[in-house]
Amino acid sequence: MPKLMMKQKVFSWGDQFSVKNEYEEELYKVKGQVWSLGKKLHVYDNLERECIYIEQKVWTFKPRFFVYVNGKQVAEIVKEFGIKPRYSINGLNWRVEGNFWEHDYRVLDGDRVIVTIRKAWMSWGDSYELDIDRDEDTLCALAVVLAIDCVNAQQAAAAASASD
Repeated sequence: MPKLMMKQKVFSWGDQFSVKNEYEEELYKVKGQVWSLGKKLHVYDNLERECIYIEQKVWTFKPRFFVYVNGKQVAEIVKEFGIKPRYSINGLNWRVEGNFWEHDYRVLDGDRVIVTIRKAWMSWGDSYELDIDRDEDTLCALAVVLAIDCVNAQQAAAAASASD
């Protein structure tokens, strides 16, 4: 069962950061693309091959991101309206439940847990960990978590600028 570690509050769009395993070995490098219409995020493996690409769909009513794994669109993440944050994961037919702002949630396929995300208290810096059930779900699970974090970061930035 893969376990990945990611720094918390990572999305300054021009920055880059690493996704590591529990032994603090770098597995993926995440790079934000600054000068583009809509947000774009690229994830590279250790051989510098792009394995995940996330792109914001602009000019939509609801926050919406397209997720590509190894060049193929696998999902569309849509933040639904409501009192409690809710996400649709179209394409994979996964669902999400839990507390997104606290990084304490799960992604499920039916009753099977794909990935559990929680704040990591004993780790490198402020980070959260992803416990992924099966190796073959690693890239899609990582992509979905990154897309959800993109939506959360974008809305937090918008709320902060509105209060200034």
